[in-house]
Amino acid sequence: MEKKVAEFDIKDILPIVLVIVVAGIGAAFGLQVTGDIKADMDAGSLEANATTDAMTGVANITSKFGIIGSVVAAAIILGILVRYLYNMFA
Repeated sequence: MEKKVAEFDIKDILPIVLVIVVAGIGAAFGLQVTGDIKADMDAGSLEANATTDAMTGVANITSKFGIIGSVVAAAIILGILVRYLYNMFA
């Protein structure tokens, strides 16, 4: 059985951050489109309630992007530090 190891380096932070930024922009445009669609519907209708629920769900996801980015950056930096210290004392 072949063992595979995934390694991250400091240069991997930029693409990950760009993915989070693009996802945030996509979510913002999605919320804008959903809000425009909701404005065309009758208040209290099933369709208006569905768009409200969709907007709430997308907004909840986007509120976690900062935490996700911080965790990914911390994991990469800690991985680099551990690898450096392992190579230094091994």
